[in-house]
Formats: sequence, structure tokens, C-alpha cells
Amino acid sequence: MIDDQYKYSELTGQIIGAAMEVHSALGNGFQEVIYQRALSYEMELRKILHAREVEMNVVYKGLQVGARRVDFLVNEKISVEIKALTKLEDVHLAQAINYLEAYNLQVGLLINFGEKRLKFHRLENKKYKP
Repeated sequence: MIDDQYKYSELTGQIIGAAMEVHSALGNGFQEVIYQRALSYEMELRKILHAREVEMNVVYKGLQVGARRVDFLVNEKISVEIKALTKLEDVHLAQAINYLEAYNLQVGLLINFGEKRLKFHRLENKKYKP
């Protein structure tokens, strides 16, 4: 799961491992907030620095046009959006990528607990500006 060609590969691997543990224990069928709480606890147990429900500004051409809460901000570097849907749609991937761009974060994860097997996508912001 760890591939050094990807930025923050080790950390994203740790997050995915924590999500796998949660899905293994709870299975699918719960509301998103249940998985969010369980994942937060699992990351605490694994000493993964994170914050839940972090409000982040959405900026358009230098103007703050709103705010949105990211499910998790891990190590102040990686956004993690979680879902509890029977199937992810393209719109969910687009939304997660849009958040990366709006927050100017380089890497994000979209994790879906709603399917029989845990599904996750590693996302990279191609418009990232250091």
C-alpha cells in the first residue's frame, strides 16, 4: 500500500489501515457519523495526528466565498472525506478534488464505508501551490 512515488504515502497508508480496521469491525450499513467517530478513535489509538470537522475557508480569486467542514484534516496536510454510501458516484470524487483545490491541499483521501468492502481513493491536487 505504501509507494514512495506518492506524496505522504506512508501517512495515507496508515489512515487507510485505520479505516480498514473500522470497516472490519463495523461492516457496512451505519450512518457516516458512526464511521467518523470510530475512525477518529482508531486514529487516536494509532497516534495519527488529526482533527475532525475542521472548518476551512473556500477562496475564489483571493475572496473568501464561504466555508466548508472537512471530515478530517490529518497532520495539517491531508484531507479525508468519508462516505457511507452503497456506491460512490463520480460526483463524490469531483467534490473531494474540488475541496483539495479550494483548501490548497496537495493530497486527500475519499473513503467509503457503505459498501461490502471498504473503498478508498487517493486524490492529488494538480493545481496545488506550495
